[in-house]
Amino acid sequence: MLRIGMLTSGGDCQALNAAMRGVVKGIFSKRDDVEIYGFQDGYKGLIYSNFKMLTSKDFSGILTRGGTILGTSRQPFKLMRVPDENGVDKVEAMKHTYHKLNLDCIVILGGNGTHKTANLLREEGLHVITLPKTIDNDLWGTDMTFGFQSAVDIATDTIDRIHTTATSHSRVFIIEVMGHKVGYVTLYAGIAGGADIILLPEIPYDIDVITDVINKRTAAGKPFTILAVAEGAISKEDAKLTKKEYKAKLAKRTFPSIAYELEQQIQEKTQREVRITVPGHTQRGGTPCAYDRVFATRVGAAAAELILKEEYGYMIAMKNNEVTKVPLGEVAGKLKFVDPDASIIREAKMTGISFGDE
Repeated sequence: MLRIGMLTSGGDCQALNAAMRGVVKGIFSKRDDVEIYGFQDGYKGLIYSNFKMLTSKDFSGILTRGGTILGTSRQPFKLMRVPDENGVDKVEAMKHTYHKLNLDCIVILGGNGTHKTANLLREEGLHVITLPKTIDNDLWGTDMTFGFQSAVDIATDTIDRIHTTATSHSRVFIIEVMGHKVGYVTLYAGIAGGADIILLPEIPYDIDVITDVINKRTAAGKPFTILAVAEGAISKEDAKLTKKEYKAKLAKRTFPSIAYELEQQIQEKTQREVRITVPGHTQRGGTPCAYDRVFATRVGAAAAELILKEEYGYMIAMKNNEVTKVPLGEVAGKLKFVDPDASIIREAKMTGISFGDE
């Protein structure tokens, strides 16, 4: 009997269900003596032994369904070694659940924080396979994560729709896109949606450069400007602060987010009407796009192959459009940032897009 645990952790996104489906279909194509233990609400389910037995039928018809049939939650890695309010040792509890159920392995779907904990469990002797989930596309060791392209499509659609009203009213529009530390979604959606200015956490901006772009567009007979702004966009001034100083400054910020701070600065410096659109969690929701369905199915099937071979301790990754495996120890704790010198940035600038830096 092959006993497999499965959980989804961290923020939800499109294609989580598609990836789990790929794993289960891949395993059942070779063996039928399989038990699937679905842990509910992420690591919380593993800690408190909250699970449900699943069959292959539970994974039928979920290819196009968003969210996760197992539920999810955020369990910060830095608190994993800290006992809960009842004194429960989380790591020992997870190990106990794993061994109590006599699992052969556990499949974990998640992003950066999830992979830190997954690697911790690997170091504690558990058999772990992970799948790269996050709309941010910031996992080290893989060219792509599932959920990313779906989020880009939604953010792009938002920018597309803003174009008509921005043009009609000759306004400056700021679309605030998800991405606190990494700006991949903003970068791709900004280019695809024809944004005039793209602001990323990796490229600190100068507000005077931004207002100069807006004024030049106006002078050239282009009365509207669209800014695609990542949540974590940062000014050159703030980028010079230490991490501690910047956190202290953010704690005192009177604006709900960076978009509202930019709104006030742009209005004061240009005397132009500025409007804000925040697609927010719509970027995580809904049906996965075709690309993500294919991607998630492929990495799910690859995970099944490793399980059948009893090869554990890996994240399934995509490199050069080929599925491969990367040791968990090499992935955990590393973020993949947008390279300011990357060719995509250079090419975007060639088309006239400003990144607010020069």
